Amino acid sequence: MTTIDTRPDTAVPGEQPSDSAVVSFFVGAAGWVVSTDHKRIGRLYLAAGSLALLATSVIGLILGLERVDDSAALLDANALLQVFQAYRVGLVFGAVLPLALGLSIAVAPMQLGARSIAFPRLALAGFYSWLGGLVLAMAALGANGGIGGGDSNAVDLFLAGHGLMILGLLASAVCVAASVLTTRAPGMTLRRVPLFSWSALVGSLGMLLVLPVAFGSIVYLFIDHRYTSLNFGGSEGIAAWVGWIFSVPAVVAFALPAIGVAAELVPVTFRARQAVRGVAFAGIALIGVTALSALTQQNTHAVTFDSSPLTFIEGAIPFVLLAGLPLLGLLIVMGLGGLTAKQGSSVGRPRIAAPFVFGFFGLGMIAVGLIGNALQGITDLELVGTTFEEGATLYVVYGAALSVMGGAVFWAPKMWGRTIADKLVMPLALLGVTATVLAALPLYLAGFVGQLGGIPANDPEVSAILSLDGVDGGALWMTLSLIGHGLMALTVFAFVGLMLKAFAGNGEMSEANPYGGHTVEWTSPSSLAPHANYEHVPTVASATPQFDMTADGSHS
Repeated sequence: MTTIDTRPDTAVPGEQPSDSAVVSFFVGAAGWVVSTDHKRIGRLYLAAGSLALLATSVIGLILGLERVDDSAALLDANALLQVFQAYRVGLVFGAVLPLALGLSIAVAPMQLGARSIAFPRLALAGFYSWLGGLVLAMAALGANGGIGGGDSNAVDLFLAGHGLMILGLLASAVCVAASVLTTRAPGMTLRRVPLFSWSALVGSLGMLLVLPVAFGSIVYLFIDHRYTSLNFGGSEGIAAWVGWIFSVPAVVAFALPAIGVAAELVPVTFRARQAVRGVAFAGIALIGVTALSALTQQNTHAVTFDSSPLTFIEGAIPFVLLAGLPLLGLLIVMGLGGLTAKQGSSVGRPRIAAPFVFGFFGLGMIAVGLIGNALQGITDLELVGTTFEEGATLYVVYGAALSVMGGAVFWAPKMWGRTIADKLVMPLALLGVTATVLAALPLYLAGFVGQLGGIPANDPEVSAILSLDGVDGGALWMTLSLIGHGLMALTVFAFVGLMLKAFAGNGEMSEANPYGGHTVEWTSPSSLAPHANYEHVPTVASATPQFDMTADGSHS
C-alpha cells in the first residue's frame, strides 16, 4: 500500500520569529486554529475532552450531594432536570468520544508511517463542529431546554447542538478510518498495523455505524417537536428515542481506542512480541460488536429463567451475540496480554511505567463495565431503570479516560518532545482507578437494591431518582459515589496541569525512544516528530520495526 501524500520530502521552512511578543502570540494562536497537523488536531480534542471530563466529574459530585441529602438544595429544583442531562451529555459527548478520537487522530498516522491524516481539514472542521455543538447543547440546557425542557426554542437548540456534535464526530471518524485503510506506508499491510491503530479503525467504524442512527432520530425529533409534537412525545419523549446513546453498550463502542492503548502497551512493558497478533485483532473486532448492540438498541433481552425453555432460548440468542461476543473479545485481548507477558518473562524484569499502569487499570475498569452491560440484559435481575446502568457507563467512561491518559503519557515524546516523570504520573493512575471504583461500584450495589436511576424526562422522575426511601444503605452508596467523582475531578485536574507543564517545555527532555516502543513511529532518531512525521516515507518490513532493530529483539 502506498502512502497518500502531497507533501514534498524536503522540509518546508517555518515562519520567521517576530520581534513583537504580541505578534508572535497571535501568529502562534493562528497556527493552532487553522492547523492541518494531525498531532495538533488530536491535542485540541484531548484538551477540550479533558476539560469537559473535569467539568462533568464536578457535576457528578454535585449531583451526588443532592442524592445524599435532597434537602441541602445546592441546586434549584427546577434546574435539576437539566443538570442531570448535562452530566450524561458530558460523560459521552464531552468526554469519551473526543478523548478516544483525539488520541486516534494524534497517534494513528504516525503508527501507520503516514505524513498526515487523511483529509486533515475535514478532521479540523469536525473538531470545531463538535465543540460548537457541545457549547450549543449546554447553552440550551441552561435556557431550560433538553429532555423535558420547558422552553420550546431551547429544546430545539438542544437537539440541533447534538446534531452538530454528531456531524463533527462523524467527520473526524471518517478521517481516522480512511487513514488506516488508505495512508499506510509501503509494506504496512493491515496484518502489520499496530494494535492501537487497529482499535482506532474498529472504533471509528463503530462510530460510523452508531452515530448516524442517533442523528436520524434527532432529525425526526427536531422536525416533530418544532411543528407538531404529536408523534414522538414532545420534549419528554426525547429520552425514549435517543437515550440509548448516553449509556452502555454505545459507550463501549466509542471507547475501543482506549482498549487498544492497553493492548499496545503490554508487549512494550514486557519486552516481547505480541502473541498471536491475528487473534488479538479478532478480539478487538469482537468487542466492536457492541456497536451492533447500540445500533439495534438491544440494551435488554428477554433472558429469564422463569419461563419455558423456548422463551429462554429466544432471549438467550441475541444476548449471547450482542453481549457475550464483546465479553469474549475482551477476554481474548486480556488472555493474549497474559501470554505476551509470559513470553517476556524470559527476557528479564518488565518495565512497569506509568503509561502501562494507566492502560492496565483502564482496561480493567472497561471490563467491569462490559460485565455490567451483560448483567443488565438479564431481565430477572431487574436492573433496568436503576443506578446500575449509570455505574456501568461510569466504569467505561472513566476507564477509557484512564487509558487515554496512559496513551497521552506514552506518546508525549512524539507530540511534545518531552517525557513526564513516572513519579509524578504514577500516583495519578492509582488515584484515578480509586476514583472510578468509588464512583461506579456503589451505583452497581444500589442498583441491586432498587435505587432508581436513568435519564430523567420530567421533574417527578428527578424526584424519584433523588429519593433514597426504601433503599438499603442508599445514603452510603451515594456518599461513596460522590467521593469518587471528586477524586476523578482531582485526577483530571492534576493530569492536565502536568501535560500543560510538558507542553510549555518544562519537563525532562526525552530520549528518542524512552519507553522502548516497538512500532514505526519510534524508529526516528529524534523524539519529537516533525510536522510531517517523517523526513522520508518509511518502508515497513514488519509490524515491529523498532523492536527488530536490536540484535536479539529485546530492549536494554
